[in-house]
Amino acid sequence: MDIQHLAQIIDDAAKNAIAIPQLSIDHPFDETTAYDIQAASIQRRIQRGEQLVGLKMGFTSYAKMEQMGVHDMIWGRLTDQMLIQNGETISLDTMIHPRAEPEICFRISKDVDKQLTMDDIPEYVDGIAAAIEIIDSRYQNFKFSLEDVIADNCSSTGFVVGEWHPIDTPLSNLSMNLSFDGKLQQEGNSDAILGNPWQSLLDASRLAIKYGESIKKGAYIMAGAATPATYIKEGIMVQAEVERLGSVSFNVK
Repeated sequence: MDIQHLAQIIDDAAKNAIAIPQLSIDHPFDETTAYDIQAASIQRRIQRGEQLVGLKMGFTSYAKMEQMGVHDMIWGRLTDQMLIQNGETISLDTMIHPRAEPEICFRISKDVDKQLTMDDIPEYVDGIAAAIEIIDSRYQNFKFSLEDVIADNCSSTGFVVGEWHPIDTPLSNLSMNLSFDGKLQQEGNSDAILGNPWQSLLDASRLAIKYGESIKKGAYIMAGAATPATYIKEGIMVQAEVERLGSVSFNVK
């Protein structure tokens, strides 16, 4: 298995916004190898000057895990070039078939060197915010296996973070909505994120330790989606509203 070659294929697809066939069709590989491909692909970005700034969690819905036949979350890496400022206008020229989903983001206040517990949260987290993730699978027709999506950095393409709030802001049973130009597209609830969004943060620390990935002070941890993702198109304003955490948005030109 030539991990570097497969990483280059994924990286080129993302860089040039060209959809590719699923890697696993001609090159079957397991989940561990998929994370190796992801790491090698992101390393190519780092060599071009990007910097790691956090992690994103996926399959944070128990229903989604059951649907996909898996028993754990998946995760991807966030770089500084993926961060979109709140209210910024972006172009879709660098994307293939992008979708948006409302999320909650955590900000890390201290290097994470262990698997966190609920009791550790005040020591390691200093902010929570409403957020939007843009996902954009590099595979043709948005079709992929579990291993394919992991290799493709769990489809992560961009993220937007709203105003930071204190960590004692309640996160239970919050409404989470996604709208385009003020028209509701998706509505969900924070409890859909593993029953408690904080659990996603704890699992992020567990998986980071498992795979030898560091979570540094200042890192963003995207907790996962509370609703299905919705295709975005040119000429709209995409906005997520999270009860108690306010709204966050970006424009598409």
